[in-house]
Amino acid sequence: MKTVPPAGPFVAPGVMDGATCRLVRASMDAGTREVAEVFAGDIEVREAVRRAHSLEVPEAILDIVGRVLDAQRDAIGAYYGCTLGEREGAGLLRYDAGGFYRRHVDRADAASWLGAARRAITVVLFLASSRDVDPTGACLGGHLRLHLGGVDAPMDIAPREGTLVAFPAATPHEVTPVLDGQRDTIVDWFYDG
Repeated sequence: MKTVPPAGPFVAPGVMDGATCRLVRASMDAGTREVAEVFAGDIEVREAVRRAHSLEVPEAILDIVGRVLDAQRDAIGAYYGCTLGEREGAGLLRYDAGGFYRRHVDRADAASWLGAARRAITVVLFLASSRDVDPTGACLGGHLRLHLGGVDAPMDIAPREGTLVAFPAATPHEVTPVLDGQRDTIVDWFYDG
């Protein structure tokens, strides 16, 4: 698979409309909250590395999310010059004020989590904007920071409601601290085709 093109990651604004973003966020509000884990040989909670929550929502909401993500498969694959296979399964994440995720990669070879080795492309879909780009946004901060090869400075992408960002799963990236409010996102991974 190709690495990040010189133009940067795949970015598609408006793949989910505002009403659907609000529907998903409302489901997150009513959903079951669990502390988000990290993979460090085993899957475990490490709040010094990641401070966020995973939200369990009804299957009907996951079906909506899945259709939105699947509709982007061919465009993302064409951008990276590869054929993408199935998705791992969408996760809904909430970073409250003080939340972050230190630099990491999403692809790993580990006997305890075989799916992580199949991850080709990471997908992040923002459900609300940051006030850094929209004064009515739901949070302040919480940027997606990509550490692209051959680039001196990392690339920060501020959350914008309905915008999808996709990049190779082996790309180092992080979530900068949320200074205020809530950063809500959908994350998923397309496997190698």
